[in-house]
Amino acid sequence: MTVLSDRDDRRDDHRAEQAERATDGRGGTVNHVVLIGSAAIILLIAVWGIVAPTHAGDTIGVVVGWVSEGLGWYYILLATAFLVFVVFVAASKYGRITLGPPESKPDYGLFTWGAMLFAAGIGIDLMFFSVSEPVTQYLDPPEGAPETLQAARESVVWALFHYGITGWAMYALMGMTLGYFAFRRGLPLAIRSALYPLIGKRVHGRAGHAVDIAAALGTVFGIATSLGIGVVQLNFGLNFLFGVPQGTAAQIGLIALAVLMATVSAVSGVDKGIKRLSQINVVLALGLMTYILVVGDPVYLLNGLVLNIGDYLSNFSNLTLNTFAYDRPTEWLNSWTLFFWAWWIAWAPFVGLFLAKISRGRTIRQFVAATLIIPFLFTAMFLSVFGNSALKLVRDGNAEFGRNAVDAPEAGFYTLLAQYPGITFSAGLATVVGLLFYVTSADSGALVLSNLTSRLPTPTSESKPWLRVFWSIVIGLLTLGMLIVGGVTTLQNATIVMGLPFSVVMLLIMWGLYKALSSEKPGEARFLSDTPKEEALSSRR
Repeated sequence: MTVLSDRDDRRDDHRAEQAERATDGRGGTVNHVVLIGSAAIILLIAVWGIVAPTHAGDTIGVVVGWVSEGLGWYYILLATAFLVFVVFVAASKYGRITLGPPESKPDYGLFTWGAMLFAAGIGIDLMFFSVSEPVTQYLDPPEGAPETLQAARESVVWALFHYGITGWAMYALMGMTLGYFAFRRGLPLAIRSALYPLIGKRVHGRAGHAVDIAAALGTVFGIATSLGIGVVQLNFGLNFLFGVPQGTAAQIGLIALAVLMATVSAVSGVDKGIKRLSQINVVLALGLMTYILVVGDPVYLLNGLVLNIGDYLSNFSNLTLNTFAYDRPTEWLNSWTLFFWAWWIAWAPFVGLFLAKISRGRTIRQFVAATLIIPFLFTAMFLSVFGNSALKLVRDGNAEFGRNAVDAPEAGFYTLLAQYPGITFSAGLATVVGLLFYVTSADSGALVLSNLTSRLPTPTSESKPWLRVFWSIVIGLLTLGMLIVGGVTTLQNATIVMGLPFSVVMLLIMWGLYKALSSEKPGEARFLSDTPKEEALSSRR
């Protein structure tokens, strides 16, 4: 049994040829239904936030309260299910399946691939939360007494949990699914392709459009949240370094600068833009982390790193299914676990599609292992070094620093750097790293959104440059609108709401992938070389 029958191939050859003639070599055609549908909704919400910020903020708050109270258990259970599924697939016989023909080789080396994988999946928010979350969990934990030894041990573990393998499993699910259907089954590199085993050719019609619109909406809000956090963080950094005033005017300027840089990078394509920025970004972030490790207390920080990873692994099952049913800290859940799981879901189509695009030639097992392990190791080191450095200050008596990190989290990172020698160097480096994190998220997002709203002739094709520019601008407008409504908190709430529709799509995607994998027989494969027309079939449907 195969996903597409030979009869379907013959019947649709003529349509495929027409579709191929309708595309150009640079980037295919625009999917106007998905583009107009998603862009209209996003722009309306952005304008709503700019014109009526109070009404928008109140409405979003009511909706997120309903989602949190009624569906908090759903987000927590769903995140666990995704992790169990991707580990099962990778460990099973299906893990040997290549994302492409068996003779295909990876397009990128391990370091470049890992750098792009990490830089696309993590933004400037890692810097934002690496100090503020451990300090917040220490001073105001979800359960237990604050400012105790136990609270200190659990504080960094909560940060590792929210940035750990549970979230990366969502990226792995989307990435291996899209890579499998695109490079092994010859379908378009689009979210809708994962539903072909479930609804057949209807993926090319309204159902497919609805899936891609849901993916685009979740993606835009997920990216806007990161960029909103990034704008606030960078604004504080520029104020810290050069006295640039904090406020809307400076943030508009930063958004405009980031849109410009993201546009240039995205138009340059993966190899010239995103690849190089990702490599530079990872090297500089490692350099910043190493600097704090060396000038701080390296023995204490390395002991903390080992302890944090051990606590994370030993308490993982308790953390992952903890719904706090008996004493529910609703506000804490909205600000942390539920927000993070919704945020990962919102980013999943964006990062998954990007990872699939750069992972042709990898086996499913290699892909899942790298996606779960490589970013987590870097994230664990980063969070542990900066989180434990911040905790040491607070536990040594610097209460003002601790309260500042909680009340103004954008200030926490730079205030921590100010406790060490060479603040001009470290703060300048942090600003460059933050800007690169910001741009790599924005340009990857613009590239993926333009792919989502296009009909591309092959999975490796890139969309039209003007479409990438358009999405860079739309992301910037939405970020601005949500910041005007209520800052980072409103962005977090909007992410919890907008991640919900796509979470249902992800369940269907998981089912579709398992059904397709189960249909494979030993030695069977349907490669692009065998079905050269299939990827174009959606272009005229």
